[in-house]
Amino acid sequence: MTQSKTLILLASAGSVALLGGALISQYVFGLAPCEMCIWQRWPHAIAIAIGVLALAVKARVLALLGALAAFATGAIGVFHTGVERDWWEGITECSGTDGITNTSINDLLNPAIDAGPPLVRCDQVAFEFLSLSMASWNAVLSFALVLVWLAAWRAAK
Repeated sequence: MTQSKTLILLASAGSVALLGGALISQYVFGLAPCEMCIWQRWPHAIAIAIGVLALAVKARVLALLGALAAFATGAIGVFHTGVERDWWEGITECSGTDGITNTSINDLLNPAIDAGPPLVRCDQVAFEFLSLSMASWNAVLSFALVLVWLAAWRAAK
């Protein structure tokens, strides 16, 4: 296996591990994801698909696309971290800033009817490890994956 393919396999495995960790935290440990948590998962899935394709065909540009996908999830993770740390305001759909303006009187009187799943707030940290939230860890590790993807691109010359 070439150095480029080995690095692509490593970068893809990193996205598998991060996406798998997110799914395990949700389905095994019961940490429901917020909207931005879900957003961070999609680029990992795309990076995995790019990795599979890049291992099957020889196309140097795929390593750049993998780096772009890893960068995208890292950037979302940085934004999410800023929302969690109150560095900036998040989206109203999951930070609870909308109040009750879109709530009917029936919803207020009968909250159990058609309530759906509970709102998971993006501005609250659900889990921390070494003072970093899951979004922060996703950003740090995803930016490391960007470097691996770029090394694979460079090795494919």
